Amino acid sequence: MKPRLDPHKAAPGVLKAMLDLQNRVDNSGLEHSLQELVKTRASQINGCAFCLHMHTRDARAAGEIEERLYLLNAWRESPLYTERERAALAWTEALTRLSETADVPDDVYQALKASFTEEEMVELTLLVNVINAWNRVNVAFRAVHPMKAKNAAA
Repeated sequence: MKPRLDPHKAAPGVLKAMLDLQNRVDNSGLEHSLQELVKTRASQINGCAFCLHMHTRDARAAGEIEERLYLLNAWRESPLYTERERAALAWTEALTRLSETADVPDDVYQALKASFTEEEMVELTLLVNVINAWNRVNVAFRAVHPMKAKNAAA
């Protein structure tokens, strides 16, 4: 795959605004491990290899275990995730797939409400929106994740 363009070079002002929002969300009250799970799950749904590479590396660097990253796509079937994480992942999926479903189910909202404060619910919603925006920028312009030359396909 070949990148189409570098959006950071093409529109640095707009991308700085996105980075500022990302930094604000990153520094919210949400725990870092939860943020990386959310970013990774949304990136899985959106097929963003660049973001998957980044956020799985960031999660591992912050102490996340491999097994939870491997099973994230099947979080409903695994006992490795807390109720709070499950509520956040369900919310992430509902918002990320909104164009397919045209609704966020009440049970997903109720689970979120049971595990998060109102402020955290807004922060989580913005986190999901920001990672979805990054996924769309990177997929649209075919951003290529870093890799060692020896790992690249011929």
